[in-house]
Order: sequence, then C-alpha cells, then structure tokens
Amino acid sequence: MKHDSYQESCPVCRTNSEGVPGKGGMIWQDDLWFVRHAPSPAGLAGWTMLNAQRHVQGPAHFNDGEAAAFGPVLRHITRILEEVTGAPRIYIVAFGESAPHMHSHLIPRYSDLPPEHTAFGVADLMREVTNGTLTGVPNQDALAMAARISDALKVSPPPA
Repeated sequence: MKHDSYQESCPVCRTNSEGVPGKGGMIWQDDLWFVRHAPSPAGLAGWTMLNAQRHVQGPAHFNDGEAAAFGPVLRHITRILEEVTGAPRIYIVAFGESAPHMHSHLIPRYSDLPPEHTAFGVADLMREVTNGTLTGVPNQDALAMAARISDALKVSPPPA
C-alpha cells in the first residue's frame, strides 16, 4: 500500500508499498501496519518486522489512531509469533537508526538459541549473518515460517 505520506527515499515506505520479495514477503497488513519477515539473510525463522504504514518517526509521533492501535496489534502479533514459532519469548526492538520510519523487529528467542545470541546478543547474531560469519536460516525455512505466521493471522487477525 502506498500511504499518502510516502517518501521515495525511505526504504520502509518502499517496502510497504512494493511488498518484499523472498523470505515470505508481506505477511499481514491493514491501513496502519505492515508485517513482513526480516530481510534476507535472516538470522532466525520468524524474525518479523512490524512497520507503520505512515511515514512516522516512532511512537512519540503517532497520531491518535496509531497510538490506540499499536499496543493491541503488537500484543496480538507477538502472541501469534509465540504460538507459531514455539518460542517462549519474543524480543521487541525498535532503534529507528537505519530509517526514520517506525519499524519494530519482532524476534523469536528460541529455547535452543545460544546464550551469546540472547538479549542484546541477538543484534550480534544479525550482524554475523549479514557479514557472512554465520549462515542465516535457509530460505525455505524462513518462507515456511512466514507462511505459517501469515496463515495464523488470516485465521486470527489483529484487532481493528
């Protein structure tokens, strides 16, 4: 969806309007939010991104509708991620440094994740996968997980 606030120079705006090739593409969207699998290469199957549809810096700048919807949508999607991935915890991270457009990383912390890649170490995991020191999840695993998450959100969509 191409929002009225679309900015050509913003990679999140482009992702939201064009979809995402590979790694599961768009998982779910409505007028306010866009959910997709993390870009390739992904550190973990089920590492998803929750993007605002509107080009907005972050929660401090949400309009009333975004502010009212954010908590319920985030809660619902993280519950779905717990159910689908089997992860006992979902990390929620939003730095906002790579693009001035609200995007949150929703990261399953699987029980067998090595201790060096838990908590803040999950950022090291993504860095190591991105720079090639570690291999990311196989594309077919990421695609399968993205499809499972998408199917679950079709059956039980976030509150409107």
